[in-house]
Amino acid sequence: MNIIAVIPARYAATRFPAKLMQMLGDKSVIRHTYDNTVASGLFDDVLVATDSEIIYYEIISHGGKAVMSRKEHESGSDRIAEAVADLDVDVIVNVQGDEPFMKKQPLANLVSAFNDKNVEVASLMHKISDNNQLQNPNIVKLVTDKNGFALLFSRSCIPYNRSGDISVNYWRHIGVYAYRKTALLQFIQWPISELEHIEKLEQLRYLENGIRIKMIETDSTGIGIDTPEDLENARIFLRG
Repeated sequence: MNIIAVIPARYAATRFPAKLMQMLGDKSVIRHTYDNTVASGLFDDVLVATDSEIIYYEIISHGGKAVMSRKEHESGSDRIAEAVADLDVDVIVNVQGDEPFMKKQPLANLVSAFNDKNVEVASLMHKISDNNQLQNPNIVKLVTDKNGFALLFSRSCIPYNRSGDISVNYWRHIGVYAYRKTALLQFIQWPISELEHIEKLEQLRYLENGIRIKMIETDSTGIGIDTPEDLENARIFLRG
């Protein structure tokens, strides 16, 4: 099985433009992400898919692999699909460009899910212990079936504990995906689905079209960089 990692890297991020080119220690954020993904040793190849010549040259000038994509993509999945369309690969892992400290073990667990031929898409989840996260619409929640496949993702708190006296495990979605190439190329052919449009969550398109998503539990939430404050926290983490 040929497994590669693709890092979608958009330059003009809405909340923090050019965040991937910010310095984190002696390297940019995107180089940290790329180098750590390569260093995991899990992948037959690693490449950055970007709409930015700045990011493209940042990667290739330091010996990495990158491809340029069209700028009008709706999502990272669309950008990755363009990058891998002509590649001979079986499984693609989507590593977020703004996650410079993604650990090896969650990625390894994600990859191992594809030993089951019934798994077409997989992603990560983390147990929520902070009640504030349950009420935060930026924290995506999910519920699964008994076999660990996602039933629903939502920005709302799910499941709703109606009686209030039941102990409930709540799960946060960690947005690292892996897909079989066939499933990813199917995904980009489908129009935006109703629930996806309502929640603004692209993974719902898979569920609404009958593709199950295998969820893998992880203890690590990573350190995502969405704001200047996040970047400063990442710098503190690196120094520490």
